[in-house]
Amino acid sequence: MISNPSRHCTVELQALPSRIGQVRRIVSAQLRYWHMDPLIDRAALGVTELLTNVHLHAQPDKTCVVEMELLLDRLTVSVRDHDPRLPEVGDIRDTAALATCGRGLAMVAAVSESWGARPDGESGKVVWFTLPAPVSARERAARPPRRTPQDQVSPRFTEVVSVDARRPVHAPARSAVPG
Repeated sequence: MISNPSRHCTVELQALPSRIGQVRRIVSAQLRYWHMDPLIDRAALGVTELLTNVHLHAQPDKTCVVEMELLLDRLTVSVRDHDPRLPEVGDIRDTAALATCGRGLAMVAAVSESWGARPDGESGKVVWFTLPAPVSARERAARPPRRTPQDQVSPRFTEVVSVDARRPVHAPARSAVPG
């Protein structure tokens, strides 16, 4: 289920491999809708790693909630599950060079601005990460809204005779309506 698509998105799912790909596509689509395309790759990678951890480690079940919240200058992505055990972060240098697991949280840390985990009540936790919003998105939020075509005054041109009377010069006419 997706709720409030304006600046907040919540998806509840079973963290199964087939569902993780679907959530990646939902995250990507939501970020495109918010015009946050530069964040898609990092957000999709981060949410994939967090959901994979739920799939591999969460007990007693794999039910979780992915939540995205876009504030003026920051996107926060979180995954809430029913396992109260907080993740243990190992040193990436201790992981074998060709290991296929054990790097998820290190990857989240590498692609994000910040990340963390906290207990969620007595029987769960939330693991989250943040990404800075692109500068252009911040500028759009700070800018006044664009005028609609009805609000804009189209320029009017009149013919003005130049010093050389053989060649007309076009200049905007003065208008009483501010433009």
